[in-house]
Amino acid sequence: METPQRPARRILGVGEAMLEFASVGDGHYRRGFAGDTLNTCWHMAQLLGAVARVGYCTRVGTDAFSGELVEFIASAGLETAHVARDPDRTVGLYVISLNGAERSFSYWRETSAARRLADDRDTLRAAFNDCALIHVSGITLAVIGEKGRRNLHEALIQARKRGVLVSFDPNVRLRLWPDQAMLRDAALTMFAVTDIALPSFDDEALVWGDPDPDATLKRIAAAGVAEIVVKNGAGEVAWLANGVASRSPTPMATAVRDTTGAGDAFNAGYLAARFVGAAPGEAVSFAQGVAGEVIGHFGALTPATALVGLRAQIESRAAGRRGAIASALHTHRS
Repeated sequence: METPQRPARRILGVGEAMLEFASVGDGHYRRGFAGDTLNTCWHMAQLLGAVARVGYCTRVGTDAFSGELVEFIASAGLETAHVARDPDRTVGLYVISLNGAERSFSYWRETSAARRLADDRDTLRAAFNDCALIHVSGITLAVIGEKGRRNLHEALIQARKRGVLVSFDPNVRLRLWPDQAMLRDAALTMFAVTDIALPSFDDEALVWGDPDPDATLKRIAAAGVAEIVVKNGAGEVAWLANGVASRSPTPMATAVRDTTGAGDAFNAGYLAARFVGAAPGEAVSFAQGVAGEVIGHFGALTPATALVGLRAQIESRAAGRRGAIASALHTHRS
């Protein structure tokens, strides 16, 4: 039997991976690893399997926790070639506190090595060499600082010239920014090199004063983004693709344990579905199914066994359709 050919190009997430302590009830916590872009890439790796290579670009320490993190990433099927080591720093840590199914976070990330992940321009460009899709978030932009944002922006410009697509979740964390003006400037700069934007309406309303998801669509489209999906909790998902705006109702969740990582999982479902050729509306529905699985479990990552059925749907669409997301979106570029 022939060995299946390995996909030549890959999906790469860029950001900060952290040590997570997730509440599991009765004052107990489960230790794990998570982070918004890592959550998205972890779920994409489980959904896409052999259909696509999925990797992660970050920076960690040389301590035991950092070593466990790298092992965790690799064990999930994610490529670790662009996980750099920093002998002077470690990984950040956060704790999830729950009030019912709603969550709040406490962070310890001042010595996070990920703050330096974009300090070296050449290293960043090398990481983007054979990518089909690069996924970035607003948290990524915040933690890497002004120098890192400049280097990232330049590397993304070069990558897009080679046909690489960029997805961006603005994922607002106000505490990570000196002020909202800097956050807005960074977001606008990022939108200029974004092909797929995946914002959450509550974030956009907070930062930009958008009165409704349609206003979010119009504002981000005016910034030059061709494909936009506005997540809105239990509300309708507003989306724009191929010049047409539409809405998709969100199914009612029947078992909600923890909403941590729901948006990240939605991103993974949407991007995975688009990667294998699903139309935008179909991809939204698939993404809602992935997010629905996540909120039924504690922590940011769904057990891989819970995604078996969804992975089968992706695999059934994959034959002859790999890279369809690229051909669909390149027609929008000027």
